[in-house]
Amino acid sequence: MRIAIDSDDAGNELKRVIVEHLRTLGFEVDDLDLTSREKVDYPDVGHNLARKVAEKKYERGILICGTGLGMAMIANKVEGIYAGVCHDVYSAERLSKSNDAQILTMGARVVGPELAKSVVSAWVHSEFAGGGSTRKVARMRELEKVERQKSSTDRPKP
Repeated sequence: MRIAIDSDDAGNELKRVIVEHLRTLGFEVDDLDLTSREKVDYPDVGHNLARKVAEKKYERGILICGTGLGMAMIANKVEGIYAGVCHDVYSAERLSKSNDAQILTMGARVVGPELAKSVVSAWVHSEFAGGGSTRKVARMRELEKVERQKSSTDRPKP
C-alpha cells in the first residue's frame, strides 16, 4: 500500500514520527512536505494530498495539523474522498472498516506520538468490511453526486 503523508507546521514533528513508524511496518510512504517548498497553510496542504489520493497516486493518505479538524474539512471537499479525524484506535478502525475512508487526519496538539502510532497502525491494518456499511457508503457517494450536480446548476451563467 502506498501512503502519502503531510502536515502543516503544527504537525511536522508528529509527521516525522509517523513516517518512521509506517516504514518500520513495511509501508511505502511519501512525505509530500508541501510546506518546505512554498508558504502554505493547512488548506493547501490538505487539498494537495487529497487530490493525489483522488487521482489514485496513493491508496491512502494521512494529514496532521494542530487538531486534525481543518485537514479533515478540506480533504472532504475533494470529490470522492472520505477523511476523518481519529484520536483513538476504535475510531481509526471504524474509519476504514465502516466508512471506507482513504484519509486519516490527526491533531498533533491532541494526541501524543505513541497513541498516534497505535491509531495509524489500527487504520492501515483495517479494510472496508462491507456488510451493512456497503449500503451506507454507497448512499454517501450518491448524495455527493447530487450535491455536485446541484452546485454545477446553481452557478451563474456567464
